[in-house]
Amino acid sequence: MSKTYLTTEELSKLIKYDVRTIRETLKDRVLHEGVHYIRPFGGRKILYIWETIQKDIAKPQTGLFIPMANGGVAHG
Repeated sequence: MSKTYLTTEELSKLIKYDVRTIRETLKDRVLHEGVHYIRPFGGRKILYIWETIQKDIAKPQTGLFIPMANGGVAHG
């Protein structure tokens, strides 16, 4: 399955959130590395995975979730 990788600026236009909000608020709180975004070649650049974000954007965020290294979550 092909994935669509987006820069922060491209994602910002699609989900109608400011670039700064994505970087400071959503990244690592709602969008998790290895699930919603990657750092290609171990670098600083971040590429967001559109299909995963599109699937998860409408899911309600309730309860306590602890992200796991394998991409899953623990319900705490």
